[in-house]
Amino acid sequence: MSSSSKWIDEAVEQMGSLPGIGRKTAMRLVLHLLRRSGEDMTQFAQAFLDLKEHVQFCTVCNNISDSEQCGICSNEMRDRSLVCVVQDIRDVMAIEGTGYFQGVYHVLGGLISPMEGVGPGDLEIEKLVSRCAGGDISEIIFAFNATLEGETTSFYISKKLASTGVKFSSIARGVAVGGELEYTDEVTLGRSLQHRIPYGG
Repeated sequence: MSSSSKWIDEAVEQMGSLPGIGRKTAMRLVLHLLRRSGEDMTQFAQAFLDLKEHVQFCTVCNNISDSEQCGICSNEMRDRSLVCVVQDIRDVMAIEGTGYFQGVYHVLGGLISPMEGVGPGDLEIEKLVSRCAGGDISEIIFAFNATLEGETTSFYISKKLASTGVKFSSIARGVAVGGELEYTDEVTLGRSLQHRIPYGG
């Protein structure tokens, strides 16, 4: 589906490059944006330019942040001895949405997956090792999707940190096997954190 304007076609191509957006949806969104005023379009575009310029990754946990440390890591009320290790930022959002967890996080940026060419060196595992070396962490909760990649990553980290004396646990499996955390309802996810089980890697 192409239009009579190269500018529209280019905008559709860019919009369609976003995950989950096909060409028809991209065309519908572009035509909607075209009907907005110049001022609205400027504000819309500026929001994304500001996003790219100002949003960064927390130097402690790799969560998104507007400053060097995210609001969770800099919150003195959070339990820094309890670290929930997650695959990506969307999992932090999902868990925070439950209101149950009062510890801190560590975002790996993915899971170990040899089939996809993702090894331990591609993830933020060494930063987690450094955090544990400080001696302030008493428990690590593995909050990964119930998949082979999640189990592989949990096993690797538990062996990597075996000598630290840190306790390992994983979220209880109220979360369906093969399910993704970001799509799990808040009550189920919250209870999975509360009733976490010892990890026996």
